[in-house]
Amino acid sequence: MQRVHDAHGVRGGRGIHGIHDDLGNGKAQPVSREYGHLPVLLQKEYRRLKDKNHYYLVNGRVLTPYRQIAPGGVEIKDGYIARVFPMDGVELHDGDGVLDVRGAIIAPGLIDLHLHGGGGADVMDGTAEAFASIARVHAQSGTTAIVPTTLTSSLQDLSAVLAAFSRVKKEITTGARLLGLHLEGPYFSPARRGAQDGRYIRNPDPGEYRELLDKYPEIIRVSAAPELPGGLELGRELRRRKILAAIGHSDATAEEVVQAIEAGYSHVTHLYLGMSGVKKINGYRCAGVIEAGLLYDDLTVELIADGKHLPPPLLKLVYKCKGPGRIALCSDALRPAAMPEGEYYLGAEGRGQKIRVKEGVAWLGDNLAGGVVTGSRLVRNMVELAGVPLKEALQMMTATPARILRLDHFLGSLDPGKAADLVVLAGDLSALATIVGGRLLD
Repeated sequence: MQRVHDAHGVRGGRGIHGIHDDLGNGKAQPVSREYGHLPVLLQKEYRRLKDKNHYYLVNGRVLTPYRQIAPGGVEIKDGYIARVFPMDGVELHDGDGVLDVRGAIIAPGLIDLHLHGGGGADVMDGTAEAFASIARVHAQSGTTAIVPTTLTSSLQDLSAVLAAFSRVKKEITTGARLLGLHLEGPYFSPARRGAQDGRYIRNPDPGEYRELLDKYPEIIRVSAAPELPGGLELGRELRRRKILAAIGHSDATAEEVVQAIEAGYSHVTHLYLGMSGVKKINGYRCAGVIEAGLLYDDLTVELIADGKHLPPPLLKLVYKCKGPGRIALCSDALRPAAMPEGEYYLGAEGRGQKIRVKEGVAWLGDNLAGGVVTGSRLVRNMVELAGVPLKEALQMMTATPARILRLDHFLGSLDPGKAADLVVLAGDLSALATIVGGRLLD
């Protein structure tokens, strides 16, 4: 046996990479930009551990994310977390696979519950190659589980994408997990359509959506405007099927949002974007979806924390109102994520709307169309732009989205028995290693 303890000077909350942040009792401090030599070390370890079913991550700063263990480690066996432990006096057997992360952060894998594409592919392409590319690109930034999201489209195009996803979901075994599909549309308010194609926006049709939900159990989330005729009935149907009902692209008043909550809606899609705020009706000011999302504890919200869609004061306001347990970070990433700036299609290649990526965000004409920032960069933005402690910023992309999606029994935290989906993060919160189901990804 070999005894391993504090092998690389990891003490308290700081590792050799100089990660400086408060973990929950005050203001977050700037995140270090030091990388050290860990990426080279990981490349060597990959070759040795890639095919192992049982190995250890050691000498890390473990964030579960609710607590810190530093120095600490994680034992991974047969695709699951077997143990989370402090390094003090831990004993490993000779021949055990060991990945020494040398003070880097070991955290749960990130969960992105709203994205449309990446790496030059879009969900609406509806091909195995597109879904595989999206899963692979997002895993590179530490995201281990994703909910691919459709766009408002014709019923024919939507059905084709659903059928393609149903066929290929279990075939794609590299990259981030494909948790299920999110239907973003077509049941939206025309006044709040944002970058959604207005030609296909329509009111909820029970015959249409029941047929889709019956045929494709892969649908795990639907965003809709509950104030539309039939919108509340849709919410009740989704609740009956245990599908996440989210308020999105909606012009509802706060009073209509209360009715939506009663009917089963529990989440708000990309808060502040494509939704009503305070407005005048018959001369009186009325609160909208934004204010209701901030006010009601029955609603969770998601934020596109790319540093472009929402300025720091709004990120801070939402954090102050909702806290880490009711905020999920999402990328809303489009085809150009992890691609050079330039022109791309929003939606199916050659048939969607043309967008341009400049200054780190996608534009449809003069309006923002979606994100190109993915994974751990979203967490870093919440730390740096909103002053959120790292532990809580991680919760917003691990434990909280897992609970929102009703998958917290399986994902979202480092706890024995849960899936071994993890990310190793450098001092600047870039992803050094991504592990899905115990497999180290290239």
